[in-house]
Amino acid sequence: MSQDYRKTPEAIARLTPKQYLVTQEDGTEPAFRNEYWDNHEPGLYVDVVSGQPLFASTDKYDSRSGWPSFTKPIEPDAVTEKTDRSLFMKRVEVRSSGADSHLGHVFDDGPSEAGGLRYCMNSAALRFVPLAELDEAGYGRYRALFENQENAR
Repeated sequence: MSQDYRKTPEAIARLTPKQYLVTQEDGTEPAFRNEYWDNHEPGLYVDVVSGQPLFASTDKYDSRSGWPSFTKPIEPDAVTEKTDRSLFMKRVEVRSSGADSHLGHVFDDGPSEAGGLRYCMNSAALRFVPLAELDEAGYGRYRALFENQENAR
């Protein structure tokens, strides 16, 4: 099932001021004062603009940075990367591939056993879809990612 995850004027109009600042103006929300940095529930993190699946809770870990951090995107082509030279340093910016939403940055200080990357994301760029709601929200095809978590319950 192919989904078209684009930015629309209607989607932009629904954003809160903070979501707009982060996704459309490349902003950053404060560490430890954002919605998902300490979320431990199983589920998907999708682009707040387009609904494109970006990250799974199975790849989320506590980086102690104060932002939700993941070892990899849900699919390699879910995100694009750009060189970011703001703040007098060189970083790698991460954007959603469908709606071109600014999500955060990727760093090479993640868990080595999981590839060594840390996708440090802004909660304001994400919408969390709990595991129990995947099917009704149209993300049922990702349920297999969580089979081990469901069996452990």
